[in-house]
Parts: sequence; C-alpha cells; structure tokens
Amino acid sequence: MPQTIAVLDFGSQLTQVIARRIRECEVYSKIFHFSTPAAKLREEGVVGIILSGGPQSVYAKTAPHPDPAIFELGVPILGICYGVQLMGHFLGGKVLLSKEREYGHGHLTIKRPGKLFDGLPRKLRIWNSHGDKLTKLPPGFVATAVSENSPFAGIEDVKRRFYGIQFHPEVFHTERGVDMIRNFLVGICGARQDWTTKDFIAHSVAEIRRKVGKSRVILGLSGGVDSSVAAALLHKAIGRQLTCVFVDNGLLRKGERATVESLYRRHFKIDVRVVDASKLFLRRLKGVTEPEQKRKIIGRTFVAVFEKSLRSIGHADFLGQGTLYPDVIESVSIAGNPASLIKTHHNVGGLPARMKLKLIEPLRELFKDEVRQVGAALGLPKEVVWRQPFPGPGLGVRVMGDITAEKLEILRNADAVLQEEMMSSGYYWKVWQSFAVFLPVKTVGVFGDERTYDFVVALRIVESVDAMTADWARLPHDLLRKISSRITNEVRGVSRVVLDISSKPPATIEWE
Repeated sequence: MPQTIAVLDFGSQLTQVIARRIRECEVYSKIFHFSTPAAKLREEGVVGIILSGGPQSVYAKTAPHPDPAIFELGVPILGICYGVQLMGHFLGGKVLLSKEREYGHGHLTIKRPGKLFDGLPRKLRIWNSHGDKLTKLPPGFVATAVSENSPFAGIEDVKRRFYGIQFHPEVFHTERGVDMIRNFLVGICGARQDWTTKDFIAHSVAEIRRKVGKSRVILGLSGGVDSSVAAALLHKAIGRQLTCVFVDNGLLRKGERATVESLYRRHFKIDVRVVDASKLFLRRLKGVTEPEQKRKIIGRTFVAVFEKSLRSIGHADFLGQGTLYPDVIESVSIAGNPASLIKTHHNVGGLPARMKLKLIEPLRELFKDEVRQVGAALGLPKEVVWRQPFPGPGLGVRVMGDITAEKLEILRNADAVLQEEMMSSGYYWKVWQSFAVFLPVKTVGVFGDERTYDFVVALRIVESVDAMTADWARLPHDLLRKISSRITNEVRGVSRVVLDISSKPPATIEWE
C-alpha cells in the first residue's frame, strides 16, 4: 500500500476536501478522528499529518484536542486554520479572539517562501474562515506570510518540520492552494506519489480474491456509477462468483429497469436478477414525510428484499456494496466527533446478524471522481462511467413530503424531459448533476381558456468537482425556457417550473 498522510478531523466541513486534494497529488490520504492516539497513527505508517480546520475555539470547554504525542512522532505536521491555532496552543504560543473576523476572500503576502510556499508568487488571493487567530509564535517558529488581519498567516519550524497556515488552501478560492499542499506532501514529507488508478485496481483485485476465496458475492446493482464500478471490479476479481440483484423499489427514474436489464446483462455478462418490490416499498412509505425516516425505511426494506432474494439465488457469504469514502465519513457518528452528521446513507452500516453476510466494499477508500477513473480504466462505457449521481433512496428523497404513485409518476415524467434536453444539448456531460424535484405545493395556472391548480417542479442543476462544494449551473436561457415549456405542456399535473439557484454550502445538492 502507498504511504499515508493522516488528516485529523476537528469538525471542519472541508476536511474531506483536504483529503481529496491530497489524492489529486497522487498521495494516499486517510481521515482520522481528532483524538486518534499517536501510536495508532504510527501503526498506520503515517508519513505526515494535517490538522484540519474546525468551528470551535481552542480554549472552549468542548474544544476538540489531539493526542499531544503527535508532536513527538517525528513526522511533518501542517496546521490549517483551527489546526494552526492548535499548534500555537499546544507548543507554547498564544491564541486570542480576533476583533475582526476574517471570512471570505483575502490577500496573502509571502515574506519568506521556505519549502511550503516554494515556487509561488509573493502575493496570492486566499480564502479565510476564522474568528480566533495566533498572536504569539511558539518557540522555534518564524512567520512566513501575513494577511490583512493576521501577522502569522503562515508560520514554520524548519527543524521539527512543523508548518501552519491561517487560511484554507484546499478550496478553489485560494490561488495555488493545491501547490502548497503538494509542497508539503512531496517537498516536506517526502511522500511517494504512488496513489494511481492502475495501482488501486491491481491491489483491489488481489485483496478481493484474498478475502472472498471461493465464496459467492451478492451485489445490489442500482445502475448508478458506484454500484456499476463495484460490480465491474468484483467481476474482474472473481468472475462468476458474483451475482447482481437489481431491486425495483418503485422509486426509479423512467425506463430505469429496462435499461439496467439490457445494459448490464449485455456489457458485464453478469448474472443479474431483477426483483420487483415496488408495491412493498410504497406501502411502507405511505404517509411518511420526514427525510431521515424515509431513508431508514428504504434502507430497511432494501435489506429485507435482499434477505428474501437469497432464498431463490442460493447461498452467498458476502454482500457487495458501492460504498464510497464520503459515505463512510458522513455516516459515522462517533461520540465526541465535532463534525455534524448531515444525513445518513442507507448503503453504509451493519446488516442483520441473521443474514450472516459479510460486507465487501471495494470502493470504500475512493472519492466519486476516483471511482469514475477506475470505471474508465476497467473499460466501462461512457453512459455508465459519466452518469450523473443518483441517490440510493432514489426518487423517494426527490418527492418532498409524503410519497404517492401519482407524485412519483409526475416527477418521473418531468425528470425524463429534463434529462432528454440536457443530453441533446450536451450539457448533461458538462454539469455534475441535473434533476427534478417534486414540490407538494399547488399554484394557479392557465392553459388555454382554462384555469388550473397544479403542482410545482423545481430544477436542480449544479456544477461541482467532488460534491463537497457545488454551485448552480448557468445554463443558456433558451435551454431553460425549452425545458420549462416542455414540462408544463407534456407533464400532466405540473403548472409551474422553478430553478434552484442555491450553492453548497449552505444548501446541499439533494433537497432531502
């Protein structure tokens, strides 16, 4: 396995972005709970540590603090925002509440480049998000950069290889931020750039074969990117030992079932079993409006259907899943973890003990764009690899409020129009995600000489790189006009189409 850069998570919503930027530099990163013992990090073969940002003050009673022994490991450490304040607090410096909070765009002036800022211009635009700031350097440190409101926007202790920056290099708003991270990884930590798609596939195939042996694996195939790549990777490793189950939960997009049956049996040449459980899912979801409850019901029902399907398929020892690294991080609620749990994922977590199935998750260490790279390397077609993300709970979290067959049909038809126009215009491949949302709101409309009182459909079309942050896509007005016109004219039950122009953060990409 490649060398590891540990990212200690102190509650920043950008922790995953830091880990992703490290991966972009072809260096393996792994996120750890802030309290992870130094001895555990040593066992993991960590060659460098990054302390993430966080929402709290280092002096707060509930402030997350690391194991002090990490500063004795002898490996380079980079503190980002809250992370640099922690270094000051633990190593003999001083941190105070700033009179002026620095948030948003700022300007950095590099006084002495050192290894962290090597090769960078003297002045850069940066992104800040902090209230406290370092006001006194710990012994052994010198200032390397300043910002408008921080005399210690960059600091270093060359002897111990400790570095700190008060801003966020991981966000796109910071100029040359990835270069700073790369300088830390390669120039300071000496990490090998050996986290590549080819190496990942080779290692994964060997690991799957070792773990599975001659056993059989059942995989839930949804037709999305994650489950498709997981299926291809498992199939490459164990061939006919894999059986895929496609569950029609009644929450699918238009024509989804027929497309999956045709594509995967033809391309993958895998044994695909289709289970129609649509009536069961809709019956259990009747009257449910709370998003988390919907997800739990869908997750539990999915497991129940799988359990029943095993009786007809035969014995299996493993359940394969297309779990990704962000799923793992967002779904784990550890006592004392300062990060907020945004939503749960029904495809992560334990299975009923009675099922006696062990999980195998070959994509568990990957971010979404890495999964696409693996899929392309495995030879999957473009329509699979570059298919836009679709939530595990399907249209169940795109129908706001209670779910009915009528609302699902309206949403399916509206979404089908959107996808057709996105495809024909070429914008489907240019944006991260585009989908329709059913709103349980009726508004007045006019068709011909008749007054109508029908539902509203919202369009959510965003641009992103890794789904950690996103912005609404600026599509041509003529295209939006055509989509809206087609939906209101062709989809019975819709009188109005609106456009969601929220960014992430503060909004999420999905509405539930």
